[in-house]
Amino acid sequence: MSESQDNEGGRAAFAGRSRGALRGPAAEQAESSNSQKGNAMPVRQLALLLLFLGLPAAALPQETVTVRPEEIGDVLVNPGIGFMTFQRFNGDKLNVGTKWTEGYPIEYQEFDDDLKNENHPDTSLAYFRIYWRFIEPQRDQYRWDLLDRALETAAARGQTLLLRIAPYGTGADNDVPDWYRALVGPEKGLAIKKWRTDPMDPRYVEHFGGMVRDLGSRYDGHPTLESVDLSIVGAWGEGAGSADLTQEAREALVDSYLEAFPKTPLVMLLTDEETNRYGLSKRDVGWRVDCLGDMGGFSRTWCHMCDYYPQAIINFGMRDAWKKAPVTLEVCWVMQHWKDQGWDIDYIIDQSLKWHISSFNAKSSPVPEEWWPQVNRWLTRMGYRFVLRKFTYPAKVQPGGELAFTSWWENKGVAPCYRPFRLALRLKNEQKRVVLPVAADLRAWLPGDNLCDAAIGVPADAAEGRYDLEIGILGQRGDQPAVKLAIAGRGADGWYKMGAIRIER
Repeated sequence: MSESQDNEGGRAAFAGRSRGALRGPAAEQAESSNSQKGNAMPVRQLALLLLFLGLPAAALPQETVTVRPEEIGDVLVNPGIGFMTFQRFNGDKLNVGTKWTEGYPIEYQEFDDDLKNENHPDTSLAYFRIYWRFIEPQRDQYRWDLLDRALETAAARGQTLLLRIAPYGTGADNDVPDWYRALVGPEKGLAIKKWRTDPMDPRYVEHFGGMVRDLGSRYDGHPTLESVDLSIVGAWGEGAGSADLTQEAREALVDSYLEAFPKTPLVMLLTDEETNRYGLSKRDVGWRVDCLGDMGGFSRTWCHMCDYYPQAIINFGMRDAWKKAPVTLEVCWVMQHWKDQGWDIDYIIDQSLKWHISSFNAKSSPVPEEWWPQVNRWLTRMGYRFVLRKFTYPAKVQPGGELAFTSWWENKGVAPCYRPFRLALRLKNEQKRVVLPVAADLRAWLPGDNLCDAAIGVPADAAEGRYDLEIGILGQRGDQPAVKLAIAGRGADGWYKMGAIRIER
């Protein structure tokens, strides 16, 4: 029969019994490898027999603790996924009605230290979109302070920043920079309606592309910079007319981002086959669109959701891009507009999940009150969602020995985690805490089942005694967990207790 290990401090967390294991966030159950149905020899008698035969005690079977954590259905705020604020940050007031702002320097609101977002999900992401003219008002003279403050504010509010620098908008006050307009002169009769300057003019590649390269020199790899949109042409940087670029101009503009940001994730607009396939041929890039939810707002016979996005994802070669880089989508108008038009929110959500969405820009506009159940359903699938199904480990280990464990995880989201986060175990008692990193690439944990079995070294100087064995997913720096798991039992410091373990010589 199995011999239960010491469950001190963990019994209250048990959710119930199952065959051969206890279920719960801190469930501990020893499953001796000598256990069999029927009249199995007790471990103590076996030890005496081995002693009589002159065999070493190490020949005894190792007792194994099996943990089956309890899954939870809560909405989890995790890095890099979920809704995002737009031209705002956690705790700021939302846009009113169906209007929004974009492209201009952020108007910072007075902050009262409350990070809650009224009528909008809590989030780990902020998105800043700004026109070129504001970043480079004078030739080769940059307003980096606009980006520095946005990054600093995002970090202070528990967010990372997505960024787009759009070449221009459509209004009188958001043309290309004045100095660039003076350089190229008025441009009339351009081939594409949403072009305000000729992107095939070598001066555009030189100056807009040069700004991108200088941007990368300063910010590539910044810990608070979540991703950068690969914005090259068209109003708002959405890429109108990308298919009409010469290959020389296309490659030069795309390369300015690829070469400037080797570390920071890049996200391409879903524009055309030539541009998207070229970007993918050089690097794992994600994709985005800026009109999620359009079910007929531009035409009675055509819409983005039925007549453009499904076809473009396949035809432009982006169908599997989500496996390596994020899909981030933006609301068409605002969600209230969807509701006013009578569009099917469940259809829109399900299509986005099919496309492996990681994050969504609702333009810092309120979620219609009646749609919160659907939005919460969306949030529990968007991006990654890790459930630890089973974890086994030895009841005892030796200083300088190995702690061999097995683990079965399920990613119940629709995408992997794209950051190099680190799986780790921790040994903890009243005197000491020892973090044990695990060699596992979590970026490969696609939706569905994932296994991680490993043997990690126990420090040779580890003091003997009883420890709590905990598990967590750490950020890229430091020893603190960054990711919430979809299981019960999260401690105040973000670690999840698996059970007790003894270190003995």
